[in-house]
Amino acid sequence: MLNTSATVILTLMGVSLIYILYLTITGRPVERRVVFLYVGFSVWLPLLMKITPPLPITTDVQKLYDYIIKLPPGSKVLCAFDFDPPSAAELQPMAVAFVKYAFKHDLKLIIMGLWPQGPQQAQMAIAAALEDPTVASHPHEEGVDWVNLGFQSGNEFVILSMGGEFKRMFPRDKRLIPYDSIPLMKNVVNFSNVDFIMNFGAGYPGTKEWVQIGVDRFKSKLGAGNTAVQATEVYPYLRSGQLVGLLGGMSGAAEFEKVLGEKGKASTFLLAQMFGHATVMAFVIIGNVAFFVLRRKKKDPAGNN
Repeated sequence: MLNTSATVILTLMGVSLIYILYLTITGRPVERRVVFLYVGFSVWLPLLMKITPPLPITTDVQKLYDYIIKLPPGSKVLCAFDFDPPSAAELQPMAVAFVKYAFKHDLKLIIMGLWPQGPQQAQMAIAAALEDPTVASHPHEEGVDWVNLGFQSGNEFVILSMGGEFKRMFPRDKRLIPYDSIPLMKNVVNFSNVDFIMNFGAGYPGTKEWVQIGVDRFKSKLGAGNTAVQATEVYPYLRSGQLVGLLGGMSGAAEFEKVLGEKGKASTFLLAQMFGHATVMAFVIIGNVAFFVLRRKKKDPAGNN
């Protein structure tokens, strides 16, 4: 019911833009509050619609997928959550999709963060993944299937120290259990004992530092998920082969959900983003059309050629 109602309202809004264009051309532009109202509804209503936007899978996302599906069950994956709540709209959906995939394919997750709230975002991703019926049908034990080592300050120095010994930076996990008492961390000394690194980053420290130290110095294999703004700075590392794949912004998260066959929030958020952008573009076009029409009328008030 909500889906149908939202679709009808959005359709009526689209048609009404023609009337707004007419009013603007005739010198009766709508108030600014009306524009804000249209943008607000165009973002909110798609969240109620069960529509998956048409989305091709880009090479960047496909490369990451092609790499992780080759990881055999039991592989140890280091997940660095280097973001906070303001960046969660773009990064949390891809993190949830990745954690779900890991649990479904018996990948062992070693979680940490170079940002104070990163491990908290990781716990939320784990909780969301464990609610999935397929994941919930198999027992997953903390300390055995995943461990959250928590946050450590020091930025790139943390990565550098982990190249020698993880325990140096993380003597205990988030539960305050000693490193050597965690079953998952048995025989995990440094990066050489980890099969893959996945970084979800929103800035500094983040993907750049993981590439420069984790990849270039310690020869680790790294995949990344970044905000749309951050992704533009990371693409050179992808082109050079220092990253095995990249999820860029909301579209990257939605593509990742699609290639994994997961129904997540990214696709819904992307639809809202698309409608919001379309509405803003429509009003920009209306404003420009009205500007040129009114300017022409002022130059030639009699309508002469």
